Amino acid sequence: MTTPLYAAITLGSNSFNMLVAETVGQQPKVIAKYKRKVRLAEGIQADGSLNEEVLLRGLDCLTMFADMLNKEGVSADNVAVIATATLRKISNSDEFCRRALPILGHPIEIISGMREAELIYQGMVATTEGQGRRLVIDIGGASTEFIIGDGNKVLLKTSLPMGCVTFNELFFANFPIQQLDFDDAKAKVKIVLGEQLSELKQLGWHCVVGASGSVQSVVELLNHRGLSTAITLDILLSLKQEILQQDTLSMIEINGLNQERAPTFAAGVSILLALFELLDIEKLNLSGGALREGVLQMLAEQA
Repeated sequence: MTTPLYAAITLGSNSFNMLVAETVGQQPKVIAKYKRKVRLAEGIQADGSLNEEVLLRGLDCLTMFADMLNKEGVSADNVAVIATATLRKISNSDEFCRRALPILGHPIEIISGMREAELIYQGMVATTEGQGRRLVIDIGGASTEFIIGDGNKVLLKTSLPMGCVTFNELFFANFPIQQLDFDDAKAKVKIVLGEQLSELKQLGWHCVVGASGSVQSVVELLNHRGLSTAITLDILLSLKQEILQQDTLSMIEINGLNQERAPTFAAGVSILLALFELLDIEKLNLSGGALREGVLQMLAEQA
């Protein structure tokens, strides 16, 4: 008897992702991955709605996902579609969901920031070796989640309105990028963290894990250069200097930077840098998984 396949689709503010898996030994085993940089948060207009061009960009990606679900043979009953910060925020999220329903044949669930943090933590625990108290940071396109946990137990979780797409528009939209842009980004991070800053530091942690495209872009770059993939303050300060020296927005001269990640690279580095300095982080390692792996774990437990 063949094991039924299931799929976790996550609609983030920067990327849309889909994982297709089967259950092996009560654990999800990923057999296919699909991803597209939709950058949904770029389309938020002054009136709080998502513009038609970016809305269509999102629906086009969902059409591709629907084709892949059909190709992989995943039943609509075995699909979870989870949306995060941008669809939480926009005024026409109902319209997006209504237009997406006939494409996917499955409703979109827009989850709260707290639920997102829980799923991120579950995805990290399921995929990342390590013990002791861990701080998990997930920098998305429009929100950043912070979770402190010990084993399977979550001790603190929060979701705050800052991300690489929104920071890119606020602080890094004009070229050339200047030191002042990084200073302004750090000041904003400090304001957004607010009281959470002392709460996070008071609880403390043994190690820090990063689960996001911003962290992945730095790790990919370090990997390409044959360096240790543990991110430190010195590495981020060095990358900031490289960003400040760039002549073009493409940042093509930054050795090892994935060009697909270039548009939000400066913003992601600025948030990471601010968090390292404000939270006195010494070292951060990439998580094996995050939100979409947490959703897969949820589906595997329901199967």
